[in-house]
Amino acid sequence: MRIRDFKIGDEEPLWTVFFSAIHETASRDYSQVQLDAWAPSTINMDAWIKRIRAINPFVAELDGEIAGYADLQPNGYIDHFFVAGRFARRGVGSLLMNRIHEAAKQMNIPILTSEVSLTARGFFERWGFTVEQPQIVRINGVELRNFRMRKLRET
Repeated sequence: MRIRDFKIGDEEPLWTVFFSAIHETASRDYSQVQLDAWAPSTINMDAWIKRIRAINPFVAELDGEIAGYADLQPNGYIDHFFVAGRFARRGVGSLLMNRIHEAAKQMNIPILTSEVSLTARGFFERWGFTVEQPQIVRINGVELRNFRMRKLRET
């Protein structure tokens, strides 16, 4: 397993990871209507490509396949953090979180924040994040519950 930088051409496989993480892993915490709003079966691929290129994520590969991805923005915000359903509980998330912490140290980012799903809350808590605020977000007209979380990074 390895982490590498995003490269042009990763966009569609990252959509597959995103879709899988939501429809497989998050399905225990959200309704089908919520899952379909969060990750619709059809997307505007041009908009997705722009979004992924803008966040410039780290990409996790396992046996030559993209297994997950995550980003860290210059302000410490983690916008995306997703592991494909079939790669869940195999260390991919921990590898990505380690990389985020390494990058935060290199960039001298003292505080990490994210908006975390019900499904990912426990994982983030194990990494020292705390809930700042539970919240209801609207995605494609559908309400979903999640949590604004933060962590003061050790220096």
